[in-house]
Amino acid sequence: MRILFTAMPGYGLTLPLVPLAWAARAAGHEVLFASAAPMAPVLAEAGLTVADTCPGRDIWAEFTKMVMEPDSSDMSEELRAAAGSGAPFGFFALTMTGRTIECGRDFGADLVVYTSDHMAGPYVAAKLGVPALEAGNRVSWSMRDKDFRDRSETLNDTVINEALREKHGITGELPEPVARIDLRAPSMGGISAEEPDHRDGRPWWPMRYVPYNGGVVAPAWALGEPKRPRVLVTLGTVVPIMAGVSNLSVVLEALAGLDVDVILAAGSADLAELGELPDNVHSAGFLPLSAILPRCSLIVHHGGSGTTAAPLAYGVPQFVLPSFADNPMSADRVTERGVGLQHDPVTVTVEQARTAIERLLGEPEFAERAREVATEMAGMPSPAAVIGQLEVLLAG
Repeated sequence: MRILFTAMPGYGLTLPLVPLAWAARAAGHEVLFASAAPMAPVLAEAGLTVADTCPGRDIWAEFTKMVMEPDSSDMSEELRAAAGSGAPFGFFALTMTGRTIECGRDFGADLVVYTSDHMAGPYVAAKLGVPALEAGNRVSWSMRDKDFRDRSETLNDTVINEALREKHGITGELPEPVARIDLRAPSMGGISAEEPDHRDGRPWWPMRYVPYNGGVVAPAWALGEPKRPRVLVTLGTVVPIMAGVSNLSVVLEALAGLDVDVILAAGSADLAELGELPDNVHSAGFLPLSAILPRCSLIVHHGGSGTTAAPLAYGVPQFVLPSFADNPMSADRVTERGVGLQHDPVTVTVEQARTAIERLLGEPEFAERAREVATEMAGMPSPAAVIGQLEVLLAG
């Protein structure tokens, strides 16, 4: 079978699909991933064959500019349409759908796998006349949540949907996927393997979240057990671009007086405004979460979906300073399950941050509940098992 994967080209939105694509490859299927910069080269480095749907453009950078400068006159037609709608993420569907259809047709796709938040997916499947599988890629929400689905401007926006229909000559109802995937732990809104879900007339499948954040030649210090508690601090890939790194000052000052080793994973962000870092802070630049989290006692982060999911898989408590988009929803999932704490990054003080961190490190209940979730996730069907289910379903 030839399987076409597609997702919006953001790290936290695309990378959750990589283990499923690997599983399809390992099962003997041909895989093509339709993406764009900056994710196209990242997917290629993950060992996948990639079709660049927007060659010569960095559409994530274009999207970021639209969000930061909504009144800018220097916008493409797609950007203006998305900026004027209630669904800015629709920009990626407007820019990627046409080329994704072309690539899928040239590839001879038999199936389209798309993420729940990528509006292009159903249109590509409709135009190619092939079945589709919808894959959840967030721990903050799923399309199983009817209240979210009904109010989701990203998926229901009339302007974007009408533009896609007109541009690609699609009429009538869009095809429903043959099945949908929810990767959340059962105690955090996901599906229990013992209780199949067939809402909306289609099966919902649970799937284990397998952390993939890129590869790295691991530094020696990352492989051994730390001599004292290790705290990982990160703001992901989007927050430093959109809001800078000033929030880190409070966190690092709060950690400075504690008996912990702090690993600051800030990628290529400019840290000059932070001044001299405390003695117990090691700035590691870009470091995949999966390379460091197994030996961490705590992670402090912004609430990105991928950054929230990875510590859940490793049983690590979290202190979340939610920024924007669905970050607050991720923070709520963490605190509701009791695996962490959250605070508004705008108002948090050094004392408040230190108190929260001391609680998370000192009160064993947080680590115990985090390990419970990790155990749940480890017991969910693997991506390989889901590919097996898919093969049976399509054969039937």
